[in-house]
Amino acid sequence: MTSNTGARLLASATITACLSLAGPALAQEHDHHDMTPPAEAEAEATADHGMTSPLGAYPMSRDASGTGWQPEAAPHGGLHSMSDGWMIMGHALINGVYASQDGPRGDDKAFLAGMIMATASRDLGPGTLQLRGMISPDPLMGEDGYPLLLAAGETADGVDPLVDRQHPHDLFMELAASYSLPLGDGRSVFLYGGLPGEPAFGPPAFMHRPAAIDSPEAPITHHWLDSTHITFGVVTAGYVSGRWKVEASAFRGREPDERRWNIETGELDSRSIRLSFNPTENWALQASWAGITSPEALEPDHDEERVSLSALYARKVGSSGLASATFAWARKEKKPDNLELDAWLLEAAWQPDDRWTVFTRAEQIDTDELNPGHGHGPVYAVRKLSVGAIHDWRLSETLKLGVGMLVNGFDIPAPLSASYGDAGGGMAFVRLKIG
Repeated sequence: MTSNTGARLLASATITACLSLAGPALAQEHDHHDMTPPAEAEAEATADHGMTSPLGAYPMSRDASGTGWQPEAAPHGGLHSMSDGWMIMGHALINGVYASQDGPRGDDKAFLAGMIMATASRDLGPGTLQLRGMISPDPLMGEDGYPLLLAAGETADGVDPLVDRQHPHDLFMELAASYSLPLGDGRSVFLYGGLPGEPAFGPPAFMHRPAAIDSPEAPITHHWLDSTHITFGVVTAGYVSGRWKVEASAFRGREPDERRWNIETGELDSRSIRLSFNPTENWALQASWAGITSPEALEPDHDEERVSLSALYARKVGSSGLASATFAWARKEKKPDNLELDAWLLEAAWQPDDRWTVFTRAEQIDTDELNPGHGHGPVYAVRKLSVGAIHDWRLSETLKLGVGMLVNGFDIPAPLSASYGDAGGGMAFVRLKIG
């Protein structure tokens, strides 16, 4: 069997597992107040918050991408069923997008993006086993991704870097397993492994953050904060004590290559550590460090050290609304040049009810990758602001259809601004959400 054939079979299995949950006999929408957890011994510890996380003795609503945490007040929706002791959950979000970026370095493109996720967990011996799968339609957009001014990172053809474009994510965004063992008194240990998976670094990936999930646009801070969220080879060990968590990862530092349909392998040559703290149900804080070996295929002799700090906030509004925000900072130091580049991000979303969501993102990066000719050069601090909204129509208890748009504004200093001209742009999109 070829790797592409195997990839398609695994994709089909993940899609089938997720969409089968939508059958009327099984499907129902849930929040974090409606099911008995699989680990009965820890049920009392989270009686006020519902289901227990497969990774420890805390509410499942705290779980985000990989092993990262979000505020417990954030939604944790999906479709679920019980089968032979397994708790199966599924969720899908697919965007049909038309992106337009103005100016001499801009472009227009229509594409599909999103994610389909499925998990299965059960008690196994004294602990809990979880299996996770997530796939994306991103490879269908083509190897050069979509236009996104001020973004840079990875390559479309193995020769030229992608500049002013966002790369497509791989078909397989996560194929992972974890096992957790309760220690009592709100303490637990866990082991997580993925091919691909997400190491313990940074805040949750942007498409999983409560304040960002309604925007189909990748942040230009992606390659500072969360570009490691699809890592082909990661092992993470963690310890949880109440509202605290400390974890460490060994992972493959090289970012995915331009072949988006396959599964890659390689040495676990990079390391990270992360400390997380959720002081209340409304906040999720983290500090992390990573030493990454040869992340870019076009610069194999360059390594990076990254540090990250972030705070996520979420608060329920009325019976079905949510206010959420993310503040994050990261620094990457390129070696052997010892070039330090900072990035800042502030994003927020306001959902007054089940129909409307308004969202915004402001960010700044220090970058040497935007010079004309797509080569390294002087470092510029560039800024971007995005503002958008989406209106959802509930087609059924578990299905939503949304229509939205966003607009961009840029602050680009001279002389770099000369090559961008009258830069601007935005997106129009249609979204299908299951769960």
